[in-house]
Amino acid sequence: MGGLQRFENKLEQVISGAFARAFRSAVQPVEIAAALQRECDNNAQILSRDRRIVPNSFHVELAQTDLDRLSPYDTALAEEMTHQVKDHADQQGYVFPGPVRIAFEVAEDLTTGRFRIRSTAEAKVSSNATHTQVRRARALLEVNGTRHPINPPGLVVGRGTEADVRINDPGVSRRHVEFEVADGDDGRVTARDLGSTNGMLVDGHRITHTAVRDGSTVKIGNTTMTVRVVEEDAGV
Repeated sequence: MGGLQRFENKLEQVISGAFARAFRSAVQPVEIAAALQRECDNNAQILSRDRRIVPNSFHVELAQTDLDRLSPYDTALAEEMTHQVKDHADQQGYVFPGPVRIAFEVAEDLTTGRFRIRSTAEAKVSSNATHTQVRRARALLEVNGTRHPINPPGLVVGRGTEADVRINDPGVSRRHVEFEVADGDDGRVTARDLGSTNGMLVDGHRITHTAVRDGSTVKIGNTTMTVRVVEEDAGV
């Protein structure tokens, strides 16, 4: 029995016959599962002879009618599709840069029975910052849905264990970039490349050292980070 057939049988066990009735004339989940596999195949990037990295964040866009039919089962569907994608990755020798996430969204330009998938490779991001430090910071770095405080004298981002913010992205050097913040009233933030292999793009421009502002984007490897400067209440 093929992987997609096992997937379909498992869905029938999870959500019973109500599922088949709801989707009789709509997008079929097995079609989405097959498309997720193709999305991995079409976007695989070679890391080494035996390793290829594939997207791990998937947005399934559907017409409102299909999304309404799907919504009672979206949690079960996402869980089973995640297992299916992981099984496919194991069989093909793919690796994910971070946790696999599948979300269902409405697309106004799609009609019933049609769907599309957007995918990205979102690296796992980790740091030792506490929630209190994030809440009190005057400047923050947003990376793949996570937030990290930029406090004086600065914050080092890289792939190695010595970095303050660690990103599991093969295009990121062990110590790639440092965000420096002035210890004063202005709180000026700058981004400085630490001699990385692939460099960095600040707001789309390749540069080695520059001031950044609220909303500035810094891309290293395949990962885009956003700087957020928190305005303090001046009491005016």
